[in-house]
Order: sequence, then C-alpha cells, then structure tokens
Amino acid sequence: VQLQASGGGLVQAGGSLRLSCAASGRTFSSYQLAWFRQAPGKEREFVAAINWSATSTIYADSVKGRFTISRDNAKNTVYLQMSRLTPEDTAIYYCAAGSQWGRSPSNYTSWGQGTLVTVSS
Repeated sequence: VQLQASGGGLVQAGGSLRLSCAASGRTFSSYQLAWFRQAPGKEREFVAAINWSATSTIYADSVKGRFTISRDNAKNTVYLQMSRLTPEDTAIYYCAAGSQWGRSPSNYTSWGQGTLVTVSS
C-alpha cells in the first residue's frame, strides 16, 4: 500500500489541526494503521495506532486526551485529529500501515512521506 500524508502546517499553541493520510490499494481495510512523529534532533516516536476494524486504538501518553486517530475504510484514509497543541508537538508526522498491531515502527511496512506540523508559542 502507498501512503500520502497531508494537512500539516503552522498553528498557534492551543490550536487544532487534522492530518489525513490517503492510501492506494485494495486491501487498505485489512491494515493496521498508525501515526509516528519525528522532531528535529530526536528519534521517531509512536503517536497513535488504530486496528483494521477501528475497534481498538492506542496512544502515546504525551498525546492521550488531545489527539484522536480514526479511519474511513471506504475512503482509504486515516486521520489524526490534534487539539490543544503545544510547541512540543512540533515534528514531521508520518502515517504507517502494516499487518501487525502495536507501538513499534517495526510493525509497519509502508510509510508515507511525512507532513510537517509546527506549533508556535
């Protein structure tokens, strides 16, 4: 599956932003999906994941209660709704797809190109 992330941009602290990741391929609905992020000078970190049926989600502690991951299998799209953003959320955000479920990047075999989110103070 090929992934294309979009929706990044510049937002003030306390604001909201919704990221989208559109996928190509007929088997999108069978994939586990996730968002990761990488801030300047830091390693890529897990943000959120959703299983193939959208019945289970998991979040990093740093975003729990502020971010919501969702998917629309009819549109082959996964979303990340982000609210109450802080400068610490500034990063390149990547969507990922894979057959395994979890927080580890190794669970995901397809990655989007990333979209930059910048939160100003």
